Amino acid sequence: MNKKIKALIVVGGTGGHVFPGINLASALIKKNYSVKIVTDKRGYKFFKETDKKNVLVFPSSPLIKKNVVLLIFSLSLILYSILRSLIFLSYNRPSIIFGMGGYASFPICIAAAILRIKFIIYENNLIIGRANKKLLPFAERILVSNKKLEGISSKYNFKTVEVGNIIKREIINFSLNLRIKKKELKILVLGGSQAAKIFAEILPKIFKKCSDIGISIKIIQQCLPHQNRELSSFYQKSNIKHELFNFSENLVKFFSKVNLAITRSGSSVLAELTNANIPFITIPLPSSVDDHQLKNANFYKNKNLSFLVEEKDLNDKLSKLLKKIHENMSKLYEISANQRQYSDKHVYENIDKELNKILNEKN
Repeated sequence: MNKKIKALIVVGGTGGHVFPGINLASALIKKNYSVKIVTDKRGYKFFKETDKKNVLVFPSSPLIKKNVVLLIFSLSLILYSILRSLIFLSYNRPSIIFGMGGYASFPICIAAAILRIKFIIYENNLIIGRANKKLLPFAERILVSNKKLEGISSKYNFKTVEVGNIIKREIINFSLNLRIKKKELKILVLGGSQAAKIFAEILPKIFKKCSDIGISIKIIQQCLPHQNRELSSFYQKSNIKHELFNFSENLVKFFSKVNLAITRSGSSVLAELTNANIPFITIPLPSSVDDHQLKNANFYKNKNLSFLVEEKDLNDKLSKLLKKIHENMSKLYEISANQRQYSDKHVYENIDKELNKILNEKN
């Protein structure tokens, strides 16, 4: 057996960074790589206990410019993390590093540049993240989910490669065969890695409003454990069929039970739903950095792959949209059919191809 190639994957602290990193790690391990993952305290909580032995936690901080004290403190923490990264990489030198975005990835990648260790950055949003943008000059490759990436200069075109979205193979291989036997909206509610508080507080009231005007509805909702009892009680009192699950559970097993999803618009979840051919309504997170969630949502809406309701319009527009869909269920068939034109089935082959090129290039 060939000697294992050492790879290091660095992920930020949100599910949108962590889960593509986990998916990539699984693919590399199958290719006989030895893989370690670096994250911060925020990202560490997403890992299963069985996987944590290969996960390292480094301190991280964004650059905070609110006042001089916070600026100095955040700069000090970033510099400390770069120094710690330099020491770590000197003693544990990998053949390749993947930076998956988020400010937690910045110190390791800067240390890699100083030590002349090749690193790749991956961007799966439609506007480049701030950490990734700072790393552009030093990256060996810039792998993107979509070439229509905003915020990146054309001078980096020579090393930018569109590979697709790094999502689970089982989702890539799943395809919903949409068959609507009766006029019922079966809605999968996904709140993102933070199980959006607003989804647990406002959406149930909107679903009740829909039910009260005669819309047949069933809810399968992702929530936090402490939200289970209150949500279940509300749905029972409202005579709404429902099923609740927590974030750690595998989404694929719920896909075949639904004909519509409501979700935030992080790039990973939108790619997953599109690959699974599940029509969805996006409610972008208003506070997302550089409003990237709204950009993601508009991209899919403009290609007739989804619907869009902004959070500020939720109370007024979501029930009207659900009523409109319920009255004309063929719209779900139309969107699901459009989604079949998009697939990330070659993403791991594309990454493997670029990785082999990089590892075979002479310094």
